[in-house]
This record gives sequence, structure tokens and C-alpha cells, in this order.
Amino acid sequence: MPRQPFALTLRMWGFAAARLLAALTVGFVVGLAADRVFLGLFVTLLLYVGWQLLNLFRLDHWLRHRSLMDPPMLGGIWDDVVTQVVRIHRRKRYHKQRLATVLRELRDSTAALPDGVVVLNAHGEIAWFNRMAAPMLGLRGRRDIGIRIDNLIRQPEFVRYLAAAEFSVPMLLQTGATQETWLSLHVLPYGEGQRMLLVRDVTRAIRLETMRKDFVANASHELRSPLTVITGYLETLATDPGLDPALAPPLAEMRRQADRMAAIIGDLLVLSRLEAKDSQVDGESVDVVAMLALLRKEVLARPQHPAQVTLTIDTQDRLMGDEVEIHSAFANLVDNAAKYTPVEGSVAMRWSRDDDGVHFSVADTGPGIPADAIPRLTERFYRVDAGRSRATGGSGLGLAIVKHVLQRHGATLEIASTEGRGSTFVCHFPPRRVVAANGHS
Repeated sequence: MPRQPFALTLRMWGFAAARLLAALTVGFVVGLAADRVFLGLFVTLLLYVGWQLLNLFRLDHWLRHRSLMDPPMLGGIWDDVVTQVVRIHRRKRYHKQRLATVLRELRDSTAALPDGVVVLNAHGEIAWFNRMAAPMLGLRGRRDIGIRIDNLIRQPEFVRYLAAAEFSVPMLLQTGATQETWLSLHVLPYGEGQRMLLVRDVTRAIRLETMRKDFVANASHELRSPLTVITGYLETLATDPGLDPALAPPLAEMRRQADRMAAIIGDLLVLSRLEAKDSQVDGESVDVVAMLALLRKEVLARPQHPAQVTLTIDTQDRLMGDEVEIHSAFANLVDNAAKYTPVEGSVAMRWSRDDDGVHFSVADTGPGIPADAIPRLTERFYRVDAGRSRATGGSGLGLAIVKHVLQRHGATLEIASTEGRGSTFVCHFPPRRVVAANGHS
């Protein structure tokens, strides 16, 4: 198939060359008859070039006004050129219509979205936005096309979000006259420097979350006082010398459950305080080595504890953070490892440093965690084995507290576990949180 057009083109150019040769032959014969050979050839070439220029003029005139007139009939190679132009124009018009249809369908579909969509060019200027984005962001139709988005949304946190170029996590923005509307803004880069801004109204979700936090905090505070009274009476009854021996086991169980409820309320209060603090903590230098040594002693002081509780210190570096929160997070991890490790097992703690920062790890030889349960471990009240957790006094809030503490310190939690072989929890703190042993970070 590719040889046929080439052969046709070669034939057309051969015909054009033959026509030129025939014209020169006629000019030569006429010039020879008039004894003016060169004049005959010159006039022939002049007429031939003039004819070609006339055809070129007609082709140019048609190209400029092809929507108003039919293609010219020029003959020879010129007809082939006109045919190629018509074919290219039809193909271009077809693709243009197809692209316009796709764009129209895309705009119609994005206009029907319940979320706002804003398309930004490489300079941060608005190229297009759908109907929902206008009321959410206060955009004014075509008048705002071509204007930089940070000139219209002037909140400093949004400007910093755009400048940071780190869009893995959406940002929350308060808008409206009373600042009661919450918007979730998520930038998605694409193409060559272009970005798509997705806007979602999350006011209802924020209000529900606030109500939940307030309820948990208020309920925890309100339950604390009556629980303290109940615990006090139970202790008084348990120490009464006239108590019927048959009531001793029920009272002991009641005291155990009261202590467990007090622990849950305490964890809820800690979690509520952490959730109320969104910003990262600056803190002060924390002596992690001394803290871990104390945690090891506390585990060994328990009536029942793993046979081996080791602490490996690879660095004397300290940690910049809130000492109370760090202690709460580390204590929860160590407490979990000690509770779920059998008496003949072992718990290994380690404090180390590398180029990525400092790390605290706790490894145990407990029953392990199923792979499908690991992503949910930091959820509130989530338990892999609810019966075992209740038997050991677990509240289901420890790892949720750990997650929030690490978030406030810019750290991450890594969990690795194999069923039947144990689990390893590692807290990774960034280099900016490191305070070297010589006092410099």
C-alpha cells in the first residue's frame, strides 16, 4: 500500500517534467525558426513561470477563502496538491469536531459533580472551573479566568499550601463571612506544570467530628467523678474485716472492672486533648534513654512479665518534643508488647539513629497480628482479639494515642508482624527532631 501513492506521485512529477520539456522544445523550435533560439527559450520559460505563479496565486486565494469557494481546477501537479490539502483539512476538521465533543462531554460531566473543580495553568492562573466551584470559592464566571488563584483566595495557609508543592494530603480551609464553612482543597498536578484543584464542602463532617470529640471529652469528665466514688466504696468494702468471704471474689472483679473503666476514661481524656491540638509541637529536649530505662524497670516490676526484657541503646541522642506525650506513646507500645507476650517470651526495645533520624522500636514474641488487621490497629477501640484484650485490661485506645502523638511530632509508625512469631512497632522521628548528645541538633 505505501508504494502506490509514491508511484502515483512519481508519475505526476514525471508528467510535469515532460510538460516543461515539451514547452522548452516548442520554444526552441520557434526560436530556431526566427533565428532567436535563446529568446525563444527565455519567453517560453517566462510564460511557464507566469503560469505557475498564476496557479500559486489561485491556490493561495482558495486557501485563504476555502470556506467560501470550491477548490480550483489547476491541472497537473497542482490538482494533486489541492487534493492533499482538501484531505488534510477534512481530517483536521473531523479531529477538531471529535475533540470539541469530548471537551463538551467532559465539561458537562464535571459540571454535574457535587464538588468544585478548578483547572490551573503552569502559572497558577485559572483556566476553567465548573459551576460548583464558583459559590464555594467566590469566583465570578469569565471575569476570573486568567487570574491567579492565590490573588482570589488570600488565606495565608492556602498560599503556603500552593507554594509547598506537596499535595499528597488535602488541606482544610475556613471560608464565609462567619468562618463557619469548611472546605477541603486538594491539588492534583498533571501535564506540564498544570494543576487541578478539587474543592469539597466538609462542613457537616467537621461539625460531626467536633460534636463527637466534645461528647467524648464531656462524657469522660462526667464519668470520672462517679467512678472515683464507686472505686472508693469498693476499696472500703474490700478492706472491711467483717466482709463475708463469699463476697471477696465479686468485689475483686468489680474493682478490676472499675480500674479498667478508669483506664479507658483516662485514655479518652488523653486522646481528646491530643485531637484538640492540630499543630505540631515544638517541645524541649527529652532524655529518651532514661525514659526507656524506667519503662523497662516498670515492666520487670510487674507480677507477670516476659522472661527477657532487653533495652539496646545505639545512640545517646535526645529527642525534641513534649516529654509527657512521648512518654505516653512509648509506654503504650511497651505495655502492649508486655501484655501480649507470654511469660516465656521476650520483649526487645531499641533506640537508634541513622541518616533518616532517630528510631524507637519494640519487638515482642507474642501471638502476632493478621496482615489484614494491621492497617486498622490505630483506630479507636479496634481490637484484633476482643476477648483477649478485655482479659488483659486493654482499652483499644493505646495505638490511637501513639498515632496522634507521632503526628504532632512529625513522626510515623511502622508495624510489622507475623502470626505466631510476634510483632515489631517502630517510631520514626525526622532528623529535625534529633538533639545530639553534645547538645546540638
